[in-house]
Amino acid sequence: MTISADLRGKCALVTGGAAGIGLATVEALAGFGAAVAMNDLPGSAAMETQVQRLRGLGYNVVAAPGDVGNPVDATRMVVQAAEALGGLDYLVNNAATPGTRTTIAGSDLKAQDEAFWSKLLSVNLIGPFRCVRAALPYLQRRGGAIVNVASTAAYGGGASSTTYASTKAALVMMTRELAKGLGPDIRVNGIAPGWVGGSSWECGWQDSDARAAEATLPLRRIGMPADYAEAIVYLCAGAGYMTGQTIIVDGGMMA
Repeated sequence: MTISADLRGKCALVTGGAAGIGLATVEALAGFGAAVAMNDLPGSAAMETQVQRLRGLGYNVVAAPGDVGNPVDATRMVVQAAEALGGLDYLVNNAATPGTRTTIAGSDLKAQDEAFWSKLLSVNLIGPFRCVRAALPYLQRRGGAIVNVASTAAYGGGASSTTYASTKAALVMMTRELAKGLGPDIRVNGIAPGWVGGSSWECGWQDSDARAAEATLPLRRIGMPADYAEAIVYLCAGAGYMTGQTIIVDGGMMA
């Protein structure tokens, strides 16, 4: 990571923090001295393993099990995490789901039924809102920052489904609206990742897909979780005059 920060005394909650971009963000924030609550679904073996690994490295990391797609559980999780940390400076809304292991064609409306829409809306859009609402009193006390993880799918950059792209586009708009509603005390920004390598999220990816994508990118490589975590840390710990913005981080794909 090419940036650095002194985050000793700061506290952060990262949802969906046991793998991919979320885990890289937990590692970065904790590595700079912050106390971090790592969220994942209840019973997540990956969360317990990663928390123990990071604590073994001397980082102040605690588990925060909870389902952001469940209104009661999401609220409980955020409050318990904030109380365990002794406060909250940063909320990173990273938890999301594609709801499918393979890409759903835009013409396939049967696969995108009411249940599919409800699940993705609850996790990808309402979930971040639930977490913001629960975290608000803690963030207000410290003048904190919120970072929402959207996707280039929000801008037509390709997606696992029309439903997924729609939830991410709405998250970009929610970021703007929350920035207006929660300022000046709290900054609200987001990032829109492009291709993410090594995240277990590659719906239907083949090695040939990744190689083909790399050849089209100005930076000639697929983004890794640490690339996106760097932008998230910047929006948390720096970017003092930025709010309501969603930074596209995609190796130049949308260019």
